[in-house]
Amino acid sequence: MIATPDRTPLTRKFFDRPVLEVAPDLLGRVLVRSTPDGPIELRLTEVEAYDGENDPGSHAYRGRTARNGVMFGPPGHVYVYFTYGMWHCMNLVCGPEGRAGAVLVRAGEVIEGAELARKRRLSARNDKELAKGPARLATALGVDRALDGADACAGPDSPFRLLTGTPATPDQVRSGPRTGVAGDGGIPPWRFWIANDLTVSPYRAHVPRRRRT
Repeated sequence: MIATPDRTPLTRKFFDRPVLEVAPDLLGRVLVRSTPDGPIELRLTEVEAYDGENDPGSHAYRGRTARNGVMFGPPGHVYVYFTYGMWHCMNLVCGPEGRAGAVLVRAGEVIEGAELARKRRLSARNDKELAKGPARLATALGVDRALDGADACAGPDSPFRLLTGTPATPDQVRSGPRTGVAGDGGIPPWRFWIANDLTVSPYRAHVPRRRRT
């Protein structure tokens, strides 16, 4: 018999730890996105850690800006950024306030509210693809910059909550280089995923963008 996922909310203390501790511990947790049309629940299957000013792949590597300010805390908040002029991506802020750190939520399995996610992800060929990749995930959940700074530990009135779920066991967790990160930032094995899960996105190395002539 499959155990029922634990619906106890994760507290701020969970996120107030080093980002490399939080990232793999998020696998198997349940992300709840509250919308006017109803909730969407996602079992997290793939994440990436970004260690702020110690990490050349991080948006906070060169210090605090108007764009990345949420990354500097408090922990448990949501950092949303816009990329390539097309897509939003969602991160969970961790570590002590004042020190930047965040986990990019890369992929997950929609376990409730799939009908709502499908309306936003019309190109998905099946439900395993609804949140397979960070941009797809944000689209499926209706995440944009208006949600930057939302407190995922604020309780039921927040647009986001994290539930205990069924944490992945150590033998289920895999790690490897981060996807699409240039230079030295792409080297650390700070991408974590649940082995053999069909919702995990494929790894892609960084490919420099060609300049238009």
